Amino acid sequence: MREVLRSNNPVLLSFVEVLLRDAGLDPLVADRNMSVLEGSIGALPSRVLVRAEEFTRACRVLREAGLGHWVEDDDPT
Repeated sequence: MREVLRSNNPVLLSFVEVLLRDAGLDPLVADRNMSVLEGSIGALPSRVLVRAEEFTRACRVLREAGLGHWVEDDDPT
């Protein structure tokens, strides 16, 4: 699994999850419930993960949706 995006914004996380699912990918939102442990202040971001072989495609989907500045891409190609 590779991290595509990290945020503590629940609306953004939900939008990204829907975008990726609509593109035929199977994202996993990790750490979604960490706010319970931290006292619900939203300081710990959740991570959107995809399979390693789907990483490039997921990055492309997010860039095409105008979310390129959120992408955790270490390979800008």
